[in-house]
Amino acid sequence: AANPFKIPESVLVVIPTPALAVLPIRRADAEDFWQSVTGSKDTPNESLALTAAREVAEETGFDCRADPPAGVLVDWGLENIYEIYPRWRSRYAPAVTHNTEHLFGLCLPAPLAPRLAPHEHTAWQWLPYREAAQACFSPSNAEAILLLPQFAQ
Repeated sequence: AANPFKIPESVLVVIPTPALAVLPIRRADAEDFWQSVTGSKDTPNESLALTAAREVAEETGFDCRADPPAGVLVDWGLENIYEIYPRWRSRYAPAVTHNTEHLFGLCLPAPLAPRLAPHEHTAWQWLPYREAAQACFSPSNAEAILLLPQFAQ
């Protein structure tokens, strides 16, 4: 049987344009909770790049594996370890309190309209990167967005 608990290893995918506009999306289960694409591994053996591409496709409809791809997915080689918010801790095994998040960027050629999964996200917007960082509820997500100038192609 599948593991009923989420794996405490996830990806965060910041989606910018070359002009450093960033796409935050609003969570369906938390009003005013804007974030970049995020999600946990489906299985312990799923590669982080595959997790990132899958989550981007599920949450925005952008296909990194298409030909041509929606954008170029880049592993930033950075990770955050953070305490899981109490409101979401029941999704993890009882002893799990922290998650390891791996950072990726997906630079799109221009601000494209995403196709949201309505059960996960209810709105989207393109913002200049500093405004996008301010809109994010998660401090690690905001910090990742503020790193964008270092990773801009």
